[in-house]
Amino acid sequence: MKPFDKCPICAGELEQRTVEKLLRGGVHTAAVKVRAQVCLRCGERLYSKQDVERFEDIRAKLELQQTEGFRLVGQSFEVA
Repeated sequence: MKPFDKCPICAGELEQRTVEKLLRGGVHTAAVKVRAQVCLRCGERLYSKQDVERFEDIRAKLELQQTEGFRLVGQSFEVA
């Protein structure tokens, strides 16, 4: 059973999709692909409790620069 039948923001229809979530911690950024409920009207994403806990763990590791086990896929740049 899904926690929501409709989007809690706009009451739009929800659809299960694979999405990419960008996580930032300190000077590092990580991209994680996960399944989420996505609102077809406003685009709101609803993640499982387990995924949110995983996001928090990844952010903490990025902040501490503990990137062992993460795959380097490029570089990020800030443009002023």
